[in-house]
Amino acid sequence: MVRNDRILLAGATGAVGQRLSKLLVADGWEVVGTTRSAAKTAQLRNLGVQPVIVDVFDADALNRVVGEVQPAIVIHQLTDLPYALDPAQLPEALVRNARLRDIGTRNLVAAAVRAGTRRLIAQSIAFAYAPGPLPYSEEAPLNPASRGVISLETQVLAAPLEGIVLRYGRFYGPGTGVDSPPAGGPLHVDAAADAARRAVTKGVPGLYNIAEDDGTVSSQKAKTVLGWNPGFRLP
Repeated sequence: MVRNDRILLAGATGAVGQRLSKLLVADGWEVVGTTRSAAKTAQLRNLGVQPVIVDVFDADALNRVVGEVQPAIVIHQLTDLPYALDPAQLPEALVRNARLRDIGTRNLVAAAVRAGTRRLIAQSIAFAYAPGPLPYSEEAPLNPASRGVISLETQVLAAPLEGIVLRYGRFYGPGTGVDSPPAGGPLHVDAAADAARRAVTKGVPGLYNIAEDDGTVSSQKAKTVLGWNPGFRLP
């Protein structure tokens, strides 16, 4: 039976995942966090998160884990990008990240559906829009070259559950390697985490831009529907 107090957080050790873990635990949720590394389990326990070691590309293992956890909510915060988006590592990382968004998302969605999960919240990006008038709203078309992003969003929104896609801006803050707001829709990791936290209990299925107002994207929908504030910071 699905546990209405339990959340599975895929990517719990990432920059957003760690901040989100703190918020969810403080809100009283039982959080199970995934990691591929046994070395990171202590880090998750210190956050109040129950760790589980699983590779999202191993569909059978993932099905087993999600089936055992029986989460009401699954949150997809998985990425495979270098620290501070190191230009030397970025080209290869983008290939891996696109595969994660495609195949990894497919496996995670399938496991969530099989387990009877009610809602799935997934991290996407707000800088994959096709060139056009600014600021971009959620209705603006994506760049066809962003195949991994398109695959992730299509899978989440088409799944037979409540799918919410958060199109995050360009990260800065703790754990990102970027201290100051970058151009093109900046987003502090604390505010990113708070958007996912709010989407657990608020919002109808669909797309939500999540970024500060610098004229690049409009996050008015998230502010209105989720009550999201881009100035949110953890204490």
